[in-house]
Amino acid sequence: MTHTLAEAYNADRFRNEGHQLIDILSDYLEGATTGNHQKVIDYQSPEDELAFWNDFLHKKTASSDLFSEVLKRITQTHHPKCIGHQVSPTVPISALATLQSALLNNGMAVYEMGMAPTAMERIVIETINKAIGFDDSSGGFLTSGGTLGNLTALLCARNVMSKNDSWNEGLQEKLAIMVSEEAHYCVTRAVKIMGLGEDGIVKVPVDEKFVMDTAQLQKCYDAALKKGYKVIAVVGSAPSTSTGMYDNLSDIASFCKQHQLWFHVDAAHGGAAIFSAKYRSLLKGIKYADSVVIDGHKMMATSSITTALLFKENKNSYKTFTQKAQYLWGREEEDWYNMARRTFECTKSMMSLRFYAIINAYGTDFFSDYVNTLYDSAKRFAKMIEEQQDFELLLTPDSNIVCFRYTNTDMEERNAFNKKLREHLLYDGAYYIVETTINEQHYLRVTVMNPFTQRPHFQQLLDKIIDIANQIKSTDEIIQGHISK
Repeated sequence: MTHTLAEAYNADRFRNEGHQLIDILSDYLEGATTGNHQKVIDYQSPEDELAFWNDFLHKKTASSDLFSEVLKRITQTHHPKCIGHQVSPTVPISALATLQSALLNNGMAVYEMGMAPTAMERIVIETINKAIGFDDSSGGFLTSGGTLGNLTALLCARNVMSKNDSWNEGLQEKLAIMVSEEAHYCVTRAVKIMGLGEDGIVKVPVDEKFVMDTAQLQKCYDAALKKGYKVIAVVGSAPSTSTGMYDNLSDIASFCKQHQLWFHVDAAHGGAAIFSAKYRSLLKGIKYADSVVIDGHKMMATSSITTALLFKENKNSYKTFTQKAQYLWGREEEDWYNMARRTFECTKSMMSLRFYAIINAYGTDFFSDYVNTLYDSAKRFAKMIEEQQDFELLLTPDSNIVCFRYTNTDMEERNAFNKKLREHLLYDGAYYIVETTINEQHYLRVTVMNPFTQRPHFQQLLDKIIDIANQIKSTDEIIQGHISK
């Protein structure tokens, strides 16, 4: 063995560098969660960031220097003023579980390569299915992200609902899937990956609350049939990504039952509300779904990327992929413990450990507390916006996603002005929020992912937006004055 290899695998070096990393991350966690860090993000242009890391690679630096530098140049998801994208601040026990799984690196295609995490995965799936309301015939597995989960579920729907063996024979008929206009774009991607084409995705209009207008389902269904398409499934959003509003899953379930369609729920963001006595009513009807996707790294505080794909009938989870690989399994019958029979991944990380560690440490009450805290916070923020004369709330939120905009400017320039506000906020770095466009109107968008985000943080955000708005107006007035002269 070479000296380089021996040094790279040296246990004492790992122990020392590991302790250094834990100390660095613990300091980060303490500073971020208390809000002591001045900035959430120190934004750099892509070109400048690339140049920095190219230069860094050519320096001889200790691993601890690398770890420390990353923290200076990353968005701090644990900061209470980080209220942008739908990614949770990882609960530390899940991060530790991820570290262990990353080192052990048991790719879980077959049981022998992941005995403990395979058993854990079944327990995690059964726990979530029970919360959904599925019975003992249910099943599922973990996979790498909501996008892959939705694709896998819809592939299963195609194989179950299609007249022919689409997996082996290819498409023999024109198939279509119905989904809300406000559904996540990954559903459209999945439909096109499946070869159903542009007309294979039937967009159902939304109502004034930006949820699927279920009164339009029959009309859209009939229109698809008239075009020669066979509708095989309807996808409900729980919630939608842009507005955070939940579709009426009960109405969709009734429609699917009436027409014998596959009912899939994209609950990647808000499915964790099944654990909340306070908010689980938002998911009324989910127990009738044929398949459900829930992301752990969104509202369950696991490390990324961790997604549960659940099936009301476990037997259907085997119908997505039917390839034979005797060198892996050596048997024909279905089993729950060889994951590659059912997942897209041939090598799958030990993501079950991230879920299991949380449940082992805190029980499922952790998920309830997490959802309740964030959804309650979002409602408080929405009320604060309504009470401020310079702002407009898009709608009262169902979840922890709040869309609003600054209104103390001319209507004609409102979209451009709010876009400029968000750009100034990004470069300022004290807060991290994002933006979205609804009905051609530009909105600022906040997703409350951090349980440490409190009322003072929201008020400071609104105050900062007003200060930035005044600065923009002042600068524009100066520019216009010079132009007029």
